[in-house]
Amino acid sequence: MKVVFMGTPSIAATCLERILSDGHQVTAVYTQPDRPKNRGMKLAYSAVKEVALAHGLPVYQPENFRSPETVAELAALQPDVIAVVAYGRILPQSVLDIPPKGCINIHASLLPAYRGSAPYQWAVLDGCKKTGVTAMYLCSRMDAGDIIDTAETPIGENETAGALLDRLAVLGAELLSSTLGKIQRGEAVGVPQNEAQATYAPMLDKSMSPIDWEKPAQTIHNQVRGLNPWPCATAEIGGTRFKIHETVVVPGSTDLPAGTVVGLTKTGLQMATGQGVLEIRQLQADGGKRMAAPDYFRGHPLEA
Repeated sequence: MKVVFMGTPSIAATCLERILSDGHQVTAVYTQPDRPKNRGMKLAYSAVKEVALAHGLPVYQPENFRSPETVAELAALQPDVIAVVAYGRILPQSVLDIPPKGCINIHASLLPAYRGSAPYQWAVLDGCKKTGVTAMYLCSRMDAGDIIDTAETPIGENETAGALLDRLAVLGAELLSSTLGKIQRGEAVGVPQNEAQATYAPMLDKSMSPIDWEKPAQTIHNQVRGLNPWPCATAEIGGTRFKIHETVVVPGSTDLPAGTVVGLTKTGLQMATGQGVLEIRQLQADGGKRMAAPDYFRGHPLEA
């Protein structure tokens, strides 16, 4: 079965590695164009392109599929199925119609919950106890296609979105592998999604970063986890702006006003919130490096 794979970031690279190890005939890989990255702004390959080149696979990087020539180039590859994982492009109907066995997608949520570009991050932001990955047939609407299969996983109470993604990548790779097997055997039956249960996960942005200490400790904790590694929660403490990388909700309460320092312990800086106490374990001052909070504040004591 000839497979054209489309994807861009690390979760997609993990999925590509898996189906290659399974022995599927991946005839070509599509990924987003190289983008400037880091301070030097040098063009960088996507994680998927790195894997594709390492395996000697042809790589295509169109900006979109608006031109008939780009669609014709894909059709000439004659894929039996197109497998898509976090490609970052909406595929037009002219592309969806190409493979006789359909276009399938691995999405990092339990659809119809969290359709959109930041599904696992929003699951953490919302304090969900579980999430997972969904294999579905692509259709013209975003993440609305018929579901082939799902795989669930719990979300740890202190797990960050970045750590969760690492686990979802492995889970998604397993699901893609099994789904391609079902397609090959003619067993991949799609079940329509329940539109009444659909929710959406829009892109993250830096406006979400500032912490509002009036909110409950658990809500702020979820914000810190959900925005890690990007764009990262931020707070001003003692006149210094920090990125907040790691927190825990600690037992007990305080009568101190929200945003007040409760105390510095061996494990972190405890802050009063609108409901409960939050301990900051790891932070990073502007222009500084990531540090354990006790280490930072031993060198930069807070004024009483």
